[in-house]
Amino acid sequence: MSDIHSATSDITSTPAWVALGRHAQELQAEGVNMADLFEADSDRAGRCTTAVGDLIIDWSRHLVTETTVKLLLALAAEAGVAQRIIDMMSGHPVNTTEKRAVLHTALRSDPSAAVTVDGSNVMPAIAAEHQRMAAFVDALHASQRLGATGQSIRAVVNIGIGGSQLGPAMAHEALAGFRHNAVECRFVSNVDPASLADGLAGLEAESTLFVVVSKGFSTAETLANARSAQAWTAAGLGDADITQATRHHFVAVTANRNKAQAFGIDPANIFTTWDWVGGRFSMGSAAGLTLMAAIGPDNFKEMLEGMALIDAHVSTNPQTPVPMFLGLLSVWYRNFWGCQTRAVVPYSHRLRLFGVWLQQIIMESNGKRVRSDGSPLGCDSAEIVWGGVGTDSQHSFHQLLHQGTTVVPADFVVMASCDTDVGSVDAQARHKALVANCFAQAAALAFGTSDTAADPHRQLPGNRPSTVIMAPRLTPSVLGQLVSLYEHLIVVQGAIWGINSFDQFGVELGKTLADSIVDDLLDDTGTQPAEHDPSTANLISHYHLLRDS
Repeated sequence: MSDIHSATSDITSTPAWVALGRHAQELQAEGVNMADLFEADSDRAGRCTTAVGDLIIDWSRHLVTETTVKLLLALAAEAGVAQRIIDMMSGHPVNTTEKRAVLHTALRSDPSAAVTVDGSNVMPAIAAEHQRMAAFVDALHASQRLGATGQSIRAVVNIGIGGSQLGPAMAHEALAGFRHNAVECRFVSNVDPASLADGLAGLEAESTLFVVVSKGFSTAETLANARSAQAWTAAGLGDADITQATRHHFVAVTANRNKAQAFGIDPANIFTTWDWVGGRFSMGSAAGLTLMAAIGPDNFKEMLEGMALIDAHVSTNPQTPVPMFLGLLSVWYRNFWGCQTRAVVPYSHRLRLFGVWLQQIIMESNGKRVRSDGSPLGCDSAEIVWGGVGTDSQHSFHQLLHQGTTVVPADFVVMASCDTDVGSVDAQARHKALVANCFAQAAALAFGTSDTAADPHRQLPGNRPSTVIMAPRLTPSVLGQLVSLYEHLIVVQGAIWGINSFDQFGVELGKTLADSIVDDLLDDTGTQPAEHDPSTANLISHYHLLRDS
């Protein structure tokens, strides 16, 4: 493993960074204009459209020239991005703060390949766990998985939060057209009692199975919901013993088998995930068990193959893979144009949770303020990710995208074919209208209105950057490709900034404080606690007044 810049130097002091800064200032001073870039290069659209797997990626509508591209690639070389990619996929401990490998790519690798962690090939364990998952799901679909009273399991409720829920829930919605009709799958994450209540609405304890997903089996929100689910199950079985209810109706996905067993889960019902798979990258592991229950082992395998397709592209082109350039574009706008946010707009109803998933994997991964060696980061890091679905978003926030004072780079994701035949004769026509709206928004952002004498209220300045990602149809493979594309983009960003993209200590303090606050909320005396800061103590006092009113 080579020594890359992240452990030893500040990327902002490198010649490549300085050259990019100077280049950006020149473009801004000249008033670089997208329309002029296209006029000067008749083949720009073709040259700036790239195919990888089933994805067609049009990045022609960006404020970049050939010089920009060369300088961005020089920055990637200076930062050792290619080596970071190689090290990660080879099993080196690139999660430096926790001294762990980062091997979500191994989850979708060829089982015959060898990927080593601490001297051991992890591929046989991954293959074995995938086989266990498939056998479990096949039994569910064949009505061979029975509850405590002998009834077949007809509903699976996933209890997890963050990486244990966002990815699988997103994929569950995205692949609605591929769901198996044998079981209904639901996802519960929020500790708000309403979340579990909604997740259980209409279900019967005798035919419901819970999949508790927690890497360390210590996540407070997940365990709180799981305990409530235990009580609901026992009551629904006629006040059955919780031990028996848990044995028949609960499954765990965790790296801590001992804690899962202590919770009461039968060892035979515990599926394994590993320390070298981060929660937000774990959808291809047993953390995706509920997703596999929904879409079946074959479709789950196809999704993994889609992920692996992008992985193969990256590993065989480590110097210039497509995700590298997309990551470099985000660095370009974040650090050299002052753009703080990125809008992600899928023109697909079934991808409505895609942006929510992206928020976590981008902002939790790269929302850091120090480099891997602990020294202060000399530049801005991850952008804020937000967005909405297609034409719905056009009637909410696109006004700001087009005429607001803040420039927001946008990613548009669209499918060439309709995801459903529902609606019969006009479904395809409506889908064409959907695609037309996607293309039109990208064009309007880029080129605006040409009549400068028009009513100023109706003028659109244009020159707003966007990427369009198009695929033939939203299949398991295509979803896997999209997931892998953005996962690798994150690694590129982190390597440029010299940060560890694979820890998330920023979420820990709030959890610790919540543990102490909840004790005071449970104190019916309402005594104002002195150990909290004044604002928190004041809120606790008001809470008791409101609760008792």
